[in-house]
Amino acid sequence: LPFETTQSQLEELFAPFGQIKSARIVMDRETGRSRGFAFVQMAQDSDADQAISALNETDFNGKRLRVNEARPR
Repeated sequence: LPFETTQSQLEELFAPFGQIKSARIVMDRETGRSRGFAFVQMAQDSDADQAISALNETDFNGKRLRVNEARPR
């Protein structure tokens, strides 16, 4: 994500695909600045699949998005 992306912009980006359970932009503890990625949890798995298909590799405010399912570390 572009570093200046807000919580509301993130939610607006994913809202057309279904109900959002949670959305969190990951922030750097030291600087308080965005780390350039976020976690979005959709209410339905099918909605998440649609969002991934539609948004992956698209441009958002000048930055190419990589949207995929979160995996364990």
